[in-house]
Amino acid sequence: MTDVKTNHLAGETSPYLLQHADNPVDWHPWGEEALALARNQDKPILLSIGYSACHWCHVMAHESFEDPGVAQVMNELFVNIKVDREERPDLDKIYQVAHSLLTQRNGGWPLTMFLTPEECIPFFGGTYFPKQPRFGLPGFTELLQRVADFYRERKDAIATQNQDLMRAMQAIAAPQRVESAELSLLPLDVARRQLEEQYDAARGGFGQAPKFPHPGSLERLLRHWDRSRRQGNPDTRALEMLTHTLERMALGGINDQIGGGFCRYSTDDDWMIPHFEKMLYDNGPLLALYSQLHAATGEPLFARTAHSTAEWVMREMQSPEGGYYSSLDADSEGEEGRFYVWTPDEAQAALSAEEYAAFAPRYGLERAANFEGRWYPHVFARIDTIAADLNIDTAEVERRLDSARDKLFTLREQRVRPGRDDKILTAWNALMIRGMAIAARQLQRPDYADSAEQALEFIRNTLWQDGRLLATCKDGRAHLNAYLDDHVYLIDAILELLQVRWNSADMQFALELTEVVLRHFQADDGGFYFTADDHEALIQRPKPVHDDSQPAGNGVAAHVLVRLGHLLAEPRYLDAAEATLRALWLPMEQNAFACTRLIDALEEFLDPGEAVILRGETEAVQDWQMDCAAACAPRRLCLAIPNDAADLPEALAEKIPREGTIAYICTGTRCSPPISRREELREALA
Repeated sequence: MTDVKTNHLAGETSPYLLQHADNPVDWHPWGEEALALARNQDKPILLSIGYSACHWCHVMAHESFEDPGVAQVMNELFVNIKVDREERPDLDKIYQVAHSLLTQRNGGWPLTMFLTPEECIPFFGGTYFPKQPRFGLPGFTELLQRVADFYRERKDAIATQNQDLMRAMQAIAAPQRVESAELSLLPLDVARRQLEEQYDAARGGFGQAPKFPHPGSLERLLRHWDRSRRQGNPDTRALEMLTHTLERMALGGINDQIGGGFCRYSTDDDWMIPHFEKMLYDNGPLLALYSQLHAATGEPLFARTAHSTAEWVMREMQSPEGGYYSSLDADSEGEEGRFYVWTPDEAQAALSAEEYAAFAPRYGLERAANFEGRWYPHVFARIDTIAADLNIDTAEVERRLDSARDKLFTLREQRVRPGRDDKILTAWNALMIRGMAIAARQLQRPDYADSAEQALEFIRNTLWQDGRLLATCKDGRAHLNAYLDDHVYLIDAILELLQVRWNSADMQFALELTEVVLRHFQADDGGFYFTADDHEALIQRPKPVHDDSQPAGNGVAAHVLVRLGHLLAEPRYLDAAEATLRALWLPMEQNAFACTRLIDALEEFLDPGEAVILRGETEAVQDWQMDCAAACAPRRLCLAIPNDAADLPEALAEKIPREGTIAYICTGTRCSPPISRREELREALA
């Protein structure tokens, strides 16, 4: 038996990079060794960026990177660098922007960019390239030869193009500051109008297929409705857009009807057939939204969806050490979606006749196959319709469906599972900690808070080293400097978890993270860079403004700084938040719908929400906190601090305990007289 020859990726922590470690391509991880090799040999760099759960990344790998002939051309003409976009979002952000500027098209994964060896500036690029010419694209081997020839023969033209590209990228990295900007709440109404313009009234969501969840846009509608309700003029249309979208998603195939958890996006307008990968960063915000919307509406579907999502996370995505894993692949046994699909015969064999009679119409097994000759569960029929057709009551239909799903889940567990990317990313863990904390509070599920605490403890013990945060960990090996998102998402998550259970050490951790953000990420002209001041120098230092699949770091930074500034009476935090809002006012004016987290921060800066501080004996103060948690109040921060809590920040320590339980309600810099009766607190909160 011969040893498999590995390239330079064999020592990496990324499962995606390790998938390529035995390619015949002489892959290098990004680093000085590979960059120096390119400079010394005057070879252009072929930069390939992808991630473990990416279907087309797997396709390109099987077609080209595993082919010895293609690999030989790559090795002769280029220094080949493979990057996991989840571990190195700094590189991905930069080269996705460059791709868009060079090609005038949206990017994606796999991202394939060709860089000059001296400056690492891209001069050509694309996404997926087939091995043989098709889809209107050249064959990859032919493309490689043409790019290498162009690099050797047209260096002057490349140099000129690089200058133009760098000017454009610098302009994007540093949005124009409007010195005379007067902050106002106008972007709230602009975002609300823009979201309705993009809203799909028939099917929910925004735009056309492929349809993504866009949790930031949905949370903006929730906050807009909550604000209008408090002002006595509820925006029922905003609530309708939100509830309709989350209902259609919950009943659609984008939500795994058998095992819980949301897939990345829907390939059709009806949310029926997803791209089957499941990402941690989608499910955390969606868990929070479904929990909040259940609190707002009382709709059981939203609670059931939140529960199935949280249970999937704890069952399949939480490591024994506490941290949450990153993603599940779309593919198993070489086929996309194979793990998740059925035939009517399989379902019939597994279920009783009564169960199948309810399950088949509910999930479309009586209809034509909806996914490559097989059936993927998507809700087609209403419960009351099935009950009428079968002449039974709706409770019996629900019982049969629950039993059928349990049986099919057990059967599905015996199949070959999709691959799991088991690295633990700080930013994505923070999004899930936040989701679990909100779900624990709104759904009264202490076990969700336990899960969130375990993940936070893992981060503090493993990824927080010598006063600095690290971005990723696998098999106990933590490395890579953390980014802005890692820090501010984690602060946001801690603030939500503190609203479930007070922990002075958690608050101290949040404040230490905040100081790191202010010291190492803050820009002189306002706002925050994506990378720290001691990070590796790259061709661009982005200042993220617009939300994409995850919220923009500047929006979350401004939001947590506003909340902490008001809560702790800390002017430095409020000043930094204001400087961020002023620096990024122009993007908020121009593209309000794409800056939802910045707008959340703007709203709370100009019109602060409530901070409720409860003091008392542990059991009593937690009972009072349930009154805060019962309602959907996204602009409220409620902390139940036991009398014996130590090491409190000064502003919280000043909220002194008294006999019995007491509540302090503050709005911005104003606090009401202390409240000592629970009924009076309920009235104040209402």
